Amino acid sequence: MFIATQTCGSEPARDSGGSASITVECSALIASRLAPTGIAGILRFLLLGAVLLLSACASRAPLPEQTPNLALPLQLHIQRLVADQRQDWVLVIQREGPGIRWSMMDLLGIPQARQKLVDGEWQADGLLPPNPEARELFAALLFALTPKDELSGNYPAAWQHGSQRSLPAHWEVRYSQPMSFELNLPKGPKYQVTPLSEDAP
Repeated sequence: MFIATQTCGSEPARDSGGSASITVECSALIASRLAPTGIAGILRFLLLGAVLLLSACASRAPLPEQTPNLALPLQLHIQRLVADQRQDWVLVIQREGPGIRWSMMDLLGIPQARQKLVDGEWQADGLLPPNPEARELFAALLFALTPKDELSGNYPAAWQHGSQRSLPAHWEVRYSQPMSFELNLPKGPKYQVTPLSEDAP
């Protein structure tokens, strides 16, 4: 005689050698028990994806509504200041086709970052690895270099009073001259920017 344990709905079965109880139609019950967990898992996955997407968007440096009219090409001397450490870079900004090309190198001429800004989107330029800090620096410089009469149209949340300009929660700029300024990021670092022709490193 064979007796199977009943785990869900069953029906009797007859056998010439004895009796048995076999399980039938359990799939519906199992599915009903798994469904809430499955749906909850999918919802958790979707929620996590949405949070990651939003955080990625939130961390992306703002760009202007339209590309501002810059007097290009420009060559800038960038000093990165953190505590007692200083790094010096040369940045060349120039038009290339429909976009703007940003090329940064150290004082030995070794490339540090290259990006193109085309139709309001950053694009990799060359084979250099991604450099998120440089991309934010370029976006901040674009903000700082935007002509005053184009500021409100391109950055609606920005303000400027005298020699100080700010995009709250992102950047603060203090100008000594229109092309010479100090650029501060909320979480650091601080940058000193001057035209290369006036302040060669």
